[in-house]
Amino acid sequence: MSGASAGGTPRPTATYAEFTALDPWHASLRALARDVALRALAVGRRIDDTSDWIRFPYYHHVFDDERTAFARQLDYLAGFGEFISIDDAVALLESGGAIDGRYFCISFDDGLKSCLTGALPILAERGIAAAFYVVTAMIGATLAPDDAAARRDFGFRGRRTSLEFLTWDDCRTMARKGMIIGSHCRAHVRLADLGAGTAMAELSESKAAIEREVGAECGHFCPPYGIPEKDFFLERDGALARETGYRSLATGWRGAMRQGDDPFRLRRDHLIAGWGKHQLRYFLSLP
Repeated sequence: MSGASAGGTPRPTATYAEFTALDPWHASLRALARDVALRALAVGRRIDDTSDWIRFPYYHHVFDDERTAFARQLDYLAGFGEFISIDDAVALLESGGAIDGRYFCISFDDGLKSCLTGALPILAERGIAAAFYVVTAMIGATLAPDDAAARRDFGFRGRRTSLEFLTWDDCRTMARKGMIIGSHCRAHVRLADLGAGTAMAELSESKAAIEREVGAECGHFCPPYGIPEKDFFLERDGALARETGYRSLATGWRGAMRQGDDPFRLRRDHLIAGWGKHQLRYFLSLP
């Protein structure tokens, strides 16, 4: 799946500035107003200093102009808790025992190429085993800015750039570096729009493809878009994930996970790699 604009194939998107180049003026103004509001809301906030939680920060991209800030974010979070893999995080929840510590479990949605070029070196340098939820039908794809799927499904807005996705070789490289490859469905679809049989196929076919190509178990699933009862059905799709052999289901709900919480209702905190400490302090202080 690829696309090209008139005048030749656009070059790959390298920066967040390019990714948002065609944002309308009111979107930029809204983002500025939001940042001002968050700076005010973050005053007096702090990341929870109790010792009984796991938080799941997640991202979509680490473009070239986000790398320094992303590394700074990880170093900042390291001052509040320990990084663990999603396998270890789910094992803690499955145990039913007390969560004796403060933990962060990092993940990425969509499987964009910047996961390899931007995120992987920073994660590997710090020994952080992140989870990467890939859309198996998009493996190796390149989407042009005039591609309707790029605009609709992946928020792509850049000018004369193209959105690249991981290849299977990339996924295998990441797995060898200790990263975990999870499923974000076969196609980037809203499961709520599908019947149970078609939804089951999305889960099972993507799992099988990842295990075949990467050579490792695919134990973790994240529905695209992520909002329960709007984008997918928590009870139905959680049951399908269990039946398919997954160990967890990640949502777009914010908040900490604590003793006794269900790994098929993982709450995660969406972050942007270029954000400053005040955004992290605000969002990761929410219960």
